[in-house]
Amino acid sequence: MKVLANDGISQSGINALEKAGFKVNTTTVAQEQLINYINEHQISVLLVRSATKVRKDLIDACPSLKIIGRGGVGMDNIDVEYAKEKGLKVINTPAASSHSVAELVFAHLYGLARYLHNANRDMPLEGDSKFKDLKKAYAKGTELKGKTIGILGFGRIGQATAKVAIGSGMNIIAYDPFIEEVNLELSFFDGQKLNFNIKTISKESVLKQSDFITLHVPAQKDYVIGTSEFELMKDGVIIVNAARGGVIDEVALINSIENGKVARAALDVFEKEPQPEVQLLMNPALSLTPHTGAATNEAQDRIGTELATQIISILK
Repeated sequence: MKVLANDGISQSGINALEKAGFKVNTTTVAQEQLINYINEHQISVLLVRSATKVRKDLIDACPSLKIIGRGGVGMDNIDVEYAKEKGLKVINTPAASSHSVAELVFAHLYGLARYLHNANRDMPLEGDSKFKDLKKAYAKGTELKGKTIGILGFGRIGQATAKVAIGSGMNIIAYDPFIEEVNLELSFFDGQKLNFNIKTISKESVLKQSDFITLHVPAQKDYVIGTSEFELMKDGVIIVNAARGGVIDEVALINSIENGKVARAALDVFEKEPQPEVQLLMNPALSLTPHTGAATNEAQDRIGTELATQIISILK
């Protein structure tokens, strides 16, 4: 049977699939040519990440497909329920990239707290001529230790983020409409383990109490953070969105930066990927990455291996 990993797959995943007798194709086929390619090559398994869309037209037009796999968590680029109605298996890897996303969130948080995103732009340009001025400009950083981080969405990634926050000495509060209480187990380098019990609270309470806010929610019809939510926040709050583009109202975010409600923010995802608004790209209060939350070697290895395990279990 043939597997098309249209958005790529780790070598560990390829090795596991080939060992089980699958033929793995890592050609990246353009969206408009995908249906013809799948039919021509009789592809049984289509693996995607966030770039490739698997909609009803493709599902209807490709009778050879048996499995659609998403390397990652969110499956908003796949018509999941329709695929299942047509008898296809739809799989993803919800746990594989959680820690990688959490680490990116904290890379942004530490960078924003100490103005690294600005200093890294200014030092190459003016570090030799305005060193003292830059030192003064970025002399009002803040520590994360002892501050309150609000986590909106307390599933696997939100919980992984909470674990990093605990290690950073932060106070954790969280909101999730489907989760009331979580027992977090932290494992340390010397074999010790500690457990932390966290009870979720209301979204309004999280917004009002947090010094830092991070979102870990699925794509949805309405904004999770819009003008009314910004108004509830503390003045000078710092926000990170490494979840999905469209869960934050980007126009309201810019307005909140301009009126001082939001001090700084980080975006790994955007409403208009892959062409984010220029107003975002040029704003000095924003720390930006190109949707790289799960883009670590370790996460991609875990994703590839987990996909391969599921595919082999289903088809073999």
